[in-house]
Amino acid sequence: MAIATLLPATTAFIQRAPRMLIGAEWVEAADGQTMPLHNPATGEQLCVVPRATVDDVDRAVLAARQAFDDSPWSRTRPRERQNLLWKLADLIQRDAELLAQLECLNNGKSAAVAQAMDVQLAIDFLRYMAGWATKIEGSSVEVSVPLMPDQQFHSFIRREAVGVVGAIVAWNFPLLLACWKLGPALATGCTVVLKPADETPLTALKLAELVQEAGYPDGVFNVVTGTGITAGAALTHNPRVDKLTFTGSTAVGKEIGKIAMDNMTRVTLELGGKSPTIVMADADLGSAAAGAASAIFFNQGQVCCAGSRLYVQRKHFDNVVADIAGIANAMKLGSGLDTSVDMGPLISARQQERVWRYIEMGRDSGATLACGGERFGPGYFVKPTVIVDVDQQHSLVQEEIFGPVLVAIPFDDEADALRLANDSPYGLGASIWSNDLAAVHRMIPRIKSGSVWVNCHSALDPALPFGGYKMSGVGREMGYAAIEHYTELKSVLIKL
Repeated sequence: MAIATLLPATTAFIQRAPRMLIGAEWVEAADGQTMPLHNPATGEQLCVVPRATVDDVDRAVLAARQAFDDSPWSRTRPRERQNLLWKLADLIQRDAELLAQLECLNNGKSAAVAQAMDVQLAIDFLRYMAGWATKIEGSSVEVSVPLMPDQQFHSFIRREAVGVVGAIVAWNFPLLLACWKLGPALATGCTVVLKPADETPLTALKLAELVQEAGYPDGVFNVVTGTGITAGAALTHNPRVDKLTFTGSTAVGKEIGKIAMDNMTRVTLELGGKSPTIVMADADLGSAAAGAASAIFFNQGQVCCAGSRLYVQRKHFDNVVADIAGIANAMKLGSGLDTSVDMGPLISARQQERVWRYIEMGRDSGATLACGGERFGPGYFVKPTVIVDVDQQHSLVQEEIFGPVLVAIPFDDEADALRLANDSPYGLGASIWSNDLAAVHRMIPRIKSGSVWVNCHSALDPALPFGGYKMSGVGREMGYAAIEHYTELKSVLIKL
């Protein structure tokens, strides 16, 4: 066992009971209420953070509104926004180990993986978005205006910052998701009120410190901690918010979308998934099995685009399932501070119980567990589980479990694979494992999902838009598409 030593700065951050950032002030909740945070690996309390009230959220939105309308931020030039984002990315890089340890303690994931993936991807994404700050363009248009045939005109289109952004993020990648919202908002000149997940606010609060250190004006970035039912709802309903961006469950996202329409608030929603992993007969089966295992067991299966449905061409089905089960059985579970551990705990006792209910549902319906199917503590652990002999319409196949549970089903031919892959209310991601490029290119247009990976899964890049079809959401994160979602178009017509 190789347990990583906590940095003194990590311990100090937790022990001082972090507060919320509203405008220029680090504050408690207006009524003094707090909520506890727990270490998922042990179940022990880490610290307490403020439980924001509706008034707290209103003050944060007002600070963001004033910063957008009246502060020096409203007059910053593209080059300044670019340089501030670079500075923020540099500060995150400087504090990468601290941020990774906070993510590990608060979320349960491996600190080493968090530093190599979550934190590094956040840095890369902010630097990518910094480049867009100087490349936001309008266009000139030659117009006809048929009702005024004798007049001359000059016409152009401006792309302008949408305004105050209310950002609500999930608990599975707290820092990375926050940066996915923050990057395009700051690149375009918006201001932000971030409401992190109830369970995982620590890296968001540290990020707020770094935003201040980078030199952003007061009110440009605000963080309110609290429950979704109070703080999240208050942010969603606030009429001073110009855009809502949410990453989380489909059920909550649908409610946010309905509320946004009442205020005509712009909205992007990155929601749930039940992504298929399709293994064709010609695939490199060893690589496919390893890739399928990683697709579902990475981050304890708590990934919106996790490859939670496995479809394997029938003649290879048993062998591929056996290989994945072997990988699962060899995985070591434990604290994310232990560098020898392969998989950490789930986020909470509630999530552990939810995943366990699905496994029990499979047992009760006569499904076969190829491996796993156990839970243990202290902490919120569920062993990686592979389930076979499941009907396509079973809840295990159709519903998002958000844990290390893979359901595997054989298919007969390409048409059968496509039918099964698309037979889902979700459409976030999919992967095809094959060396037949003709077949791959036939299949890609017919798979109804926002991302298709070939011979890999959940491979993300800042330049590639990420989002879903169907119940997996509306709009896109990353790429230039994100810039479009944080801006409005204004048409200008000047009679000469």
